[in-house]
Amino acid sequence: MLTNGPEYAQAVALFNAAVDVRPSVVVRCATTADVQAGVRASRHHGVPLSVRGGGHDFWGRAFRPGGLVLDLTGMRGVQVDIDGRFATVGGGALSSDVVSTAERAGLSAVTGTAGAVGMVGLTLGGGYGPLIGQFGLAADNLLGAEVVLADGSRVNTDAEHHPDLFWALRGGGGNFGVVTSARIRLHPVPTVVSGTILYPIVQSSDILANLGGILQDSPDELTVDVGFLPGPDGKPTVYVAPTWSGDVEVGNAENGPVHALARLGTPVLAEVGPVTRSATLAATDAMFPPGRMGAIRTRTVQSISGSIATVLDRAAREFTSPFSAIVWHQFHGAAARPPLDSTAFGRREPHLMVELISLWEDGKSQDNAGGGDGRSPHLRWLEQLHAALEPFSLPGGYVNFLGPETPDQVAESYGPNTERLLAVKSAVDPDSVFAATPLPSGTADAGSRPV
Repeated sequence: MLTNGPEYAQAVALFNAAVDVRPSVVVRCATTADVQAGVRASRHHGVPLSVRGGGHDFWGRAFRPGGLVLDLTGMRGVQVDIDGRFATVGGGALSSDVVSTAERAGLSAVTGTAGAVGMVGLTLGGGYGPLIGQFGLAADNLLGAEVVLADGSRVNTDAEHHPDLFWALRGGGGNFGVVTSARIRLHPVPTVVSGTILYPIVQSSDILANLGGILQDSPDELTVDVGFLPGPDGKPTVYVAPTWSGDVEVGNAENGPVHALARLGTPVLAEVGPVTRSATLAATDAMFPPGRMGAIRTRTVQSISGSIATVLDRAAREFTSPFSAIVWHQFHGAAARPPLDSTAFGRREPHLMVELISLWEDGKSQDNAGGGDGRSPHLRWLEQLHAALEPFSLPGGYVNFLGPETPDQVAESYGPNTERLLAVKSAVDPDSVFAATPLPSGTADAGSRPV
């Protein structure tokens, strides 16, 4: 256990340096038994409980003020079953741990775009990523999990054992217990055709207009992240990041759909070709290193229409920091086919999930707001963009990116799945010990529902 000193300081360092929450004690867990003991201790002493996996959450929910942290970063083991095409991953395993281990067996996992993100936390909240069209959300690839519940007991859950709990874990967030290990489905695509294409922002209207049709008609094998990033010279650019997860020769053909994305205009950078998935994750991690201050918001839209493109273009031209970004992710193909009630994830029709990311390094600007409204220029830019997108947005949002500042989005994030989700919560955690991601307010009668 850590309560102070250099090791404690290292243990409470998170991705987002703007988070200023200090727990009372950090319990470094190596086994499920350690987690069980930590849960029971927090309940016995009435101390708030939280769980740290990858520590990548912008809101810093791995910690609670004065609380007890179950630190799973020592539980990063990954075992691959080649014949069964699945991996058993520890609760603290990072996405990069899973992908790099699977690659050695000629396989890969469905992850997000960054390798430093905890695999379990990503999966529990849904998990958008570059393989989504071919294989669905990360949550769709969860096969089972070992979970320590709020009373300290341990259960193993899958489609046949405690099925309601398993249903809730796939998209309902880390609100139902501590996932100490998970079984993740793997796929035979260690190599993809991917890369980065940057266009000058002066070409944005044409690029985005052409991309709209491409995204709408893209095959399952092609998923494209699009957005605005500061370019090598600091000026904003249109960012296009395709990933082809099908036959490499088809994806890498000069007349194929991936290289065509580099001919939408005159790019300032176009680096696309066959690459391992571990390399693509590492590239994103290099773009967004830990230790900067930041905040995030999210919106969900059906497409980047002319009006939305105008809002985003204007916001990109007004970036307050060279580290901020606007990126939207496709939800299509295999992810859009399951029935809405098949998992807790609250939206299954094709859409785009928009990340609004404000990052900065000048810590003083957080306090010296300017403008007289108590916010830094970086936060003001973020909130104004978030508000400007509201008229064009679908209800709810991506729960991994939602926090207390957006209760209206939280309330609508699970749609028709809300009542069942709250019933599972009442059954397994009636005292709300776990609060890793936001749940709608309200009560539900668990009744005799099995978990």
